Amino acid sequence: MSAKSHLGKKTSYPVSYSPGLLQPIPREENRLILGIFAELPFHGDDIWNAYELTWLDGRGRPRVATAEFHVPATSPNIIESKSMKLYLNSHAMTGYADLEDVRAVIANDLSQSAAGPVTVSLNQLSENAVLSELPGVCIDDNEIDCESVDVDPGLLTSIDGDAVEEELHSHLLRCLCPVTDQPDMGSLLIRYKGQPIDRSSLLRYIVSYRNHNDFHESCVERIFLDIQKRCEPDALTVYARYNRRGGIDINPFRSDFESTAENTRLVRQ
Repeated sequence: MSAKSHLGKKTSYPVSYSPGLLQPIPREENRLILGIFAELPFHGDDIWNAYELTWLDGRGRPRVATAEFHVPATSPNIIESKSMKLYLNSHAMTGYADLEDVRAVIANDLSQSAAGPVTVSLNQLSENAVLSELPGVCIDDNEIDCESVDVDPGLLTSIDGDAVEEELHSHLLRCLCPVTDQPDMGSLLIRYKGQPIDRSSLLRYIVSYRNHNDFHESCVERIFLDIQKRCEPDALTVYARYNRRGGIDINPFRSDFESTAENTRLVRQ
């Protein structure tokens, strides 16, 4: 085995509750790059689902649940996903009185890390949602040539015609984690009102993210702004459902006319 191989390398997991593991990352730096300086041009939240949460009850018996976190887009920080995984695993050998006790501790820790109120719900395994599908038309089979190797908003175009209300989605979203360079794949929903967006141009634009290094949240905000500037819809929602990695999936939702999104679990999650 090569000395440079990542195989067999160990990751140190905490043996006790460790809130200090959470690593906040300011949103401001990426938003300044996107030209967002003050008031946000959208609202929304980042919906996290965690599937590997376990702790001990008062008798030392392991308990399990899935967790759902809503981090508001207005919070100053995002939370780095690997630090979230390590933090959640730090509960594994820690005792709690009941489910609410665990929820309250996690909500407090995440809110402090995000520097804003994070909503946390814990679900028994029997309460989890069944698999679903994104609404609207899938554009993935459009016949296109993909030549761009960098994100290119100039690919986006509208079509002259009567205003429409439609939902378009793609399962071909891929970007790279700026911390680890690992690929992050997912599905993307575009819901809008206004001049028709050329579907082939939208698909070419989505594919141009394949080698783009950025966090999930910033990718969705970039997509929102690029569509808003290039296609000028009257109303716009961009919602990404990223594949699960490390027992966690992250699903940023941004909109200028909808308040929240349904936490729809897709087949790759």
